[in-house]
Amino acid sequence: MTPHSPLGILDANTLEELARVICGDEHLYYRKGYEIARFLEHAGWQRVPEYDGEYRMEWALAQLTERREDPTELERVLLRLADPREYLDEPEQLPVVISAVNAFLIHEGVRLENPGGRPRLVACDPSLAHPGSQGPVELRATMTDLITDKNMAVLLQHRLDEAHTCYANGAHVAAIIMLGSLLEGVLVHVVHERDASLLGRTSPDRVSLDSLIKTCHDAGWIGADVERFCHELRKYRNFVHPRAEIREAHAPDRDTLDMCWPVVNAVLNDLADSQPKAV
Repeated sequence: MTPHSPLGILDANTLEELARVICGDEHLYYRKGYEIARFLEHAGWQRVPEYDGEYRMEWALAQLTERREDPTELERVLLRLADPREYLDEPEQLPVVISAVNAFLIHEGVRLENPGGRPRLVACDPSLAHPGSQGPVELRATMTDLITDKNMAVLLQHRLDEAHTCYANGAHVAAIIMLGSLLEGVLVHVVHERDASLLGRTSPDRVSLDSLIKTCHDAGWIGADVERFCHELRKYRNFVHPRAEIREAHAPDRDTLDMCWPVVNAVLNDLADSQPKAV
């Protein structure tokens, strides 16, 4: 284990989830049985047994369980999952895999990150798992439910993941700015895909968030209450400009962020509910 590593002995359920991600499926990077063994070797494991042809999940879980008492070995596996070199043929899978891992790993008090392509584990508070999802506005939608552009859906999901990282590490202003960026990205693509004529002559690259919020409300895609609070989030998003924060004479804190997050969840839920039915 690397010095000061935050990883401890993982829960049995966490190991099962880890084995599932390593194996992959139609949504996650898929590995055949022999590729799982090769993955473990690439992670730095020694004496990896040859894959014997049994079910991939059971075989992978058996290997993880055998080394469960050695966090060093499991840390190597986690870091390899966040290594861009593992996805040279499908680079868009990297943020998807990291998101899938962090969804269960955060309950162990750690998160997986790869800033600048350098995988690492960072300690975090397990109580911060899925901020905003435990309150009165639970997120029911995913980016792919709302946006048909696969690359943009992945990018926006990554923005949401970065907001989670900021939240977990106490970067409240950064998290709010990231949520505002996410909100703008979702709204502009929803309008463009559902009815681009609503943008008029304004380019999608130049339309304002204020206009997007109003357009989506007028189209009946988000409720009046959601529209109202979206404008409050928009004001905080403008703190990306330091002078705006100075003018407001208010520094957002954890409580501010806890109020902003459900707004984003409500927007995504409203957009999902108003999604045009496929003919």
